[in-house]
Amino acid sequence: MKSAVLLVNLGSPASTSIPDVRRYLDQFLMDPYVIDVPWPLRALIVKGLILPTRPPKTAHAYQSIWTSDGSPLIVISERQRRALEARLQRPVGLAMRYGEPSIPNAVAELVARAKDCDEIVVVPLYPQYAMATTKTVEVEAEPALRATGIPFRFVPPFYGDERYLDAMEARIRCDYPVDIQYLLFSYHGIPARHLRKTDPTHGHCLTPDCCTTPSPAHATCYRHQAIVTTQRLAQRLNLTPEGYGFSFQSRLGSGWLEPFTDVLLEQFPARGITRLAVVCPSFVADCLETLEEIAIRGRASFLAAGGESLHYVPCLNDDPLWIEALAALCE
Repeated sequence: MKSAVLLVNLGSPASTSIPDVRRYLDQFLMDPYVIDVPWPLRALIVKGLILPTRPPKTAHAYQSIWTSDGSPLIVISERQRRALEARLQRPVGLAMRYGEPSIPNAVAELVARAKDCDEIVVVPLYPQYAMATTKTVEVEAEPALRATGIPFRFVPPFYGDERYLDAMEARIRCDYPVDIQYLLFSYHGIPARHLRKTDPTHGHCLTPDCCTTPSPAHATCYRHQAIVTTQRLAQRLNLTPEGYGFSFQSRLGSGWLEPFTDVLLEQFPARGITRLAVVCPSFVADCLETLEEIAIRGRASFLAAGGESLHYVPCLNDDPLWIEALAALCE
C-alpha cells in the first residue's frame, strides 16, 4: 500500500508572549479529555481561576527553554518528521493537538502532498495510553481523516514495543554517568479518576494489585503501562530494585497518580540518594515538562534539599534508533 504518515504530539504556544501562552492554555485546558468535568465547571476553573493568573508564570517557564528556532517541542518534532520521511520515502506530516500545526491543517497538507496514497497512518507520539493524550488525538483527528475519504488507522500505544525499548535503553546507556546511585523514571501525571474512566471493565483499575493482575483494562491503563515500561527498561539496564523507581510529574490539583516526582526530588537526599539520574519515558521529544520542570526546576529543588547532582537523560528526539522504531511502528 502507498501509505502516508501523520505524527501527532501535544503542542506549544506560538511564542513566549503572555497572550500566546494564554491562548494555548485555554485550548489545552478546555479540552474535556484533559479537565474532564462538565463544561460550566471547566470554564469556571480554566477561565475564572487559571487563565487570569497562570499565563505569566508559564510564559516565564517557556522563556527559559525557548530556542532561536522556537519551541523545542515543535523544532524537535519537525526533525523527527523529516528523518522519518527520509527513512520511509513516503510523505510524513506533523500535527499538534493544541496550537499549530493543527490536526485539520496538517491532514489537509499531507493529503495534498500524497495524492495517490491508499492509507493514512496516524502516530500519536505517546508511548502509554491516556484519555488526555491518545484519546483526545483520536477524537480530534477522526473527522478530518474521514473527510479525506482515505482509509486510516491509529498506531496503538507502544510502551512495550521492543524497538521503542531498544531505543530507550540505548538512549539511557549512552547518557548515564557511572557514579549515579538511582535512576528515576518520571512520567507525566494524570488524575487517578482517568484510569477508572478508561477501564473497559468498570471495576479493575485502582483495586489492590490491579496493575499486576492480568486484565483487559491494561490495554488502556496508563499506570500499568508506565510500570511495564519501567520494569522492562530496568531489566535491560540490570538495575537492582534499590537502584530505580518511578513517579508522576506535572500534577494539577489533587487526586493525581502518586508518587509525585517533585516530592521525591526533595526527599531523596534525606534517604541518602544524592547522585540522581532522571529519564522521562512518556515523552519522545524534549519539551517544557522535561527541559524546565525536570532539568531546571527539578534539579534546583533536588540540590536545595542536599543533593549533589541530578543528571537529566534527554528524550529520544531524532535519535536514529528511535526513527527506526517509528518506521517499524508505521508498517
